[in-house]
Amino acid sequence: MNLNLIPKIKHTDSNNFFLLAGPCAIEGEEMALRIAEHILKVTDKLEIPFVFKGSFKKANRSRIDSFSGIGDEKALKILRKVSETFDIPTVTDIHTNEDAAMAAAYVDVLQIPAFLVRQTDLVVAAANTGKVVNLKKGQFMSPGAMKHAVQKVKDCNNEKVWITDRGTMFGYQDMIVDFRGIPEMQQFAPVILDVTHSLQQPNQTSGVTGGRPDMIETIARAGIATGADGIFIETHFDPANAKSDGANMLDLKYLENLMTRLVAIRKTINSF
Repeated sequence: MNLNLIPKIKHTDSNNFFLLAGPCAIEGEEMALRIAEHILKVTDKLEIPFVFKGSFKKANRSRIDSFSGIGDEKALKILRKVSETFDIPTVTDIHTNEDAAMAAAYVDVLQIPAFLVRQTDLVVAAANTGKVVNLKKGQFMSPGAMKHAVQKVKDCNNEKVWITDRGTMFGYQDMIVDFRGIPEMQQFAPVILDVTHSLQQPNQTSGVTGGRPDMIETIARAGIATGADGIFIETHFDPANAKSDGANMLDLKYLENLMTRLVAIRKTINSF
């Protein structure tokens, strides 16, 4: 898929990977603008195509008292403000058929969560908006099985589709990345590696998902070396106090150094 089909995306001629990055959830306007501004400075400096990521709501929470959002329309308006303020594209995930048209009025890319990627009506609703559809590979699915999810989007006359690998369940409380899946899924669509969700440690007895942020660079380096088209990273200036997925997020202050090293790896890979 041609990245230039995404409104406002920049640096598409840099031959770099593209980046989907931002907080797990939109917690408020100030935090979203602060994070977006920082990421944009880094990606402009390194010429990385960038899409700002933020969930307008979190429907798949472990506990009923977990943070799920600040209000759908309020969060979506913040995503629109981020896009208009910094002239960048945005992506958010949807959970119901009705979410598709609502979110499409505010963002450029609709993301199907991994747990829901087999839900035909949801995938079709997203595809029918005409937006780019980012399909997250189910933790329970093989790479080869993702061709069917991709085909659902294409059968709706929408060729704008990505696949994001976010790891595969390993036992009950850990995730692993099978890097063989990246070239396999690239036969169907461009492939993004979700570095931070791949390091989740779900199903904790506390009902709060754990993670291994110390392994972010290891997984990201391997993804670039394997030839991933894009990288997905959730980042926050205060992960310890983030309202969702703080245990596996990248501290924003480390983003520039990580991206600098990944760009260097990409340059080396491109030389072969």
